[in-house]
Amino acid sequence: MRQGKRHFFQLLATLAQNAHLGGFLTGTIYKGNAKHICVPGLNCYSCPGALGACPIGSLQAVIGGAGRTVSYYVLGTILLFGVLLGRLICAFLCPFGFLQDLLHKIPSPKPSLPRRLDRSLRWGKYLSLAAVLLLPAVLTDAFGIGAPFFCKYLCPAGTLEGGIPLLLKNEALRGAVGFLFSWKLAVALAVLAAAILLYRPFCKYLCPLGALYGLLNRFSLYQMRVDAQKCTHCGACERVCKMDVRITERPADAECIRCGACQAACPASAIHAAFSQSKTAKKSPRTPVSP
Repeated sequence: MRQGKRHFFQLLATLAQNAHLGGFLTGTIYKGNAKHICVPGLNCYSCPGALGACPIGSLQAVIGGAGRTVSYYVLGTILLFGVLLGRLICAFLCPFGFLQDLLHKIPSPKPSLPRRLDRSLRWGKYLSLAAVLLLPAVLTDAFGIGAPFFCKYLCPAGTLEGGIPLLLKNEALRGAVGFLFSWKLAVALAVLAAAILLYRPFCKYLCPLGALYGLLNRFSLYQMRVDAQKCTHCGACERVCKMDVRITERPADAECIRCGACQAACPASAIHAAFSQSKTAKKSPRTPVSP
């Protein structure tokens, strides 16, 4: 898929999830029935425009509650999205992923991290996922209050979508700003600056939702497939992949966000993406391309 078309889908998804536009003018949060529904991507519950609930925030709220349980509805919704689409959600339906895509288009040097460092940092999102699943319950047992660790201390989407818009419209909240907001603002600014230089650093290194969807990439109904008979191993797909996925070797790689860039770049039309129950085509041995 051409990336311009993908960005159009991202824009529609962002507007659909944040259609309570009046909230930005009044500095209020929508609290209707739709707020009980989890959206597929990372979109803060506290955003004045948000119509639904962030799945990560909802999951932490339940785990850190007095019952220290897991909501089958919340977890089931996340797993349903993941089993259907895998990380396609990251590429098409996540508002914060869309913001990072736009920031990366800003003209600037685009450095590449050393491969070993990059691969080590990618474990960070799995640590974030572990913190989301474990810390709220641990804090509840220790202190009686299970703070939503990720939302409270790390999530840049919450600061940009919820914190800043509400502060701009609510003088009382501005008077209550302290160290915690300053810390979260610093984290958000760091992520935004990094997104200009590096492609989707939050998705690669910090997002617990991306980590969970990535684990489901292999099992999702929507799959990337490589036709071994057509593939010439020219490397065009790897050169355009900004997530550094070797699609011909690992079509269901947990890092693949299924943006379609490799499919559009393939001169042999060997890469396909669709809902399918069929097995992924076996890899053919790497052979030199005939002159």
